Amino acid sequence: MWIIGIDEAGYGPNLGPFVMTSVACRVLDPSPPLDLWALLRSAVRRSEDAEEGQFLIDDSKLVYTAKGLAGLEYGVLATLGAPATLAALIDLICPTDGDELRREVWYRGVQTLPIHATPAQLEMGAARFEDACAAASLGPWQVRSVVVCPPRFNALLDEGGTKGHILAHALAQLLRWQYGNLPGEDDLVFFIDKHGGRNTYAAMIQHALPDGIVVAERESLACSSYHIHGLERGARLVFQPRADAEHLCVALASMVSKYLREVLMLEFNRFWQEHIPDLKPTAGYPVDAARFFQAIRQTIEKFGLRQESLWRRK
Repeated sequence: MWIIGIDEAGYGPNLGPFVMTSVACRVLDPSPPLDLWALLRSAVRRSEDAEEGQFLIDDSKLVYTAKGLAGLEYGVLATLGAPATLAALIDLICPTDGDELRREVWYRGVQTLPIHATPAQLEMGAARFEDACAAASLGPWQVRSVVVCPPRFNALLDEGGTKGHILAHALAQLLRWQYGNLPGEDDLVFFIDKHGGRNTYAAMIQHALPDGIVVAERESLACSSYHIHGLERGARLVFQPRADAEHLCVALASMVSKYLREVLMLEFNRFWQEHIPDLKPTAGYPVDAARFFQAIRQTIEKFGLRQESLWRRK
């Protein structure tokens, strides 16, 4: 079957894009307990594991805190491949969002990759990961991301009334893509980080996949799980808090989302710093985002931009 993890980054900021990613891995023997960290231990490790040459695959916050952007980059590009530029990365994992990004005044896509890791390091890590996957009969892997820039973010807020509508929108795109593009007829099992305190997802799934019949197995604080019937391939979806601590595919999805957003924010900050000398960069989160937006306000007006084109209202 296909094991698919979904997680996001950039839900809280007022500036910059929101990113959600799905990471899928084909598993020949899905018999529980299925621990991809254990199966791939010669290549990858968790934050609490002793470092013996493996690279980190874990909750993106833990990886970023411990290793910074370099740690995210090593794990993401060693598993995903190493495109030469940000634009190439966008074309690889979220090609349908390229036009939206190119409409952003700050986006150029020219950031070269890798930023911190050397090609030799990535080649070594990728070879180690490939060997571990072959030994465990895992793969191929498929990665897909959704990037939502502030104009669409605000439009979705108007449409749905809450930020949860943005999560539902991105999740629907990823579910449809995985159903339509994963090769073969194998069943799909999705592990998804819970959307805040939400416990019910049946209506959201039904909207994303209207040709199927969604049946709830369980809906609780600890876990919400569903089966989808009536489609060409079976599917089960499991929503749980801290899913990135339980499932490697969710952790890697978290890392891809965080890495992509961080690299996009490098271009965002670089653009405004070119026009405003000595401008301190921002991560886009509340409080500091207000400081940054105030500093660029006059330049925004010079470009003829509206506040809604840059500032996410929630």
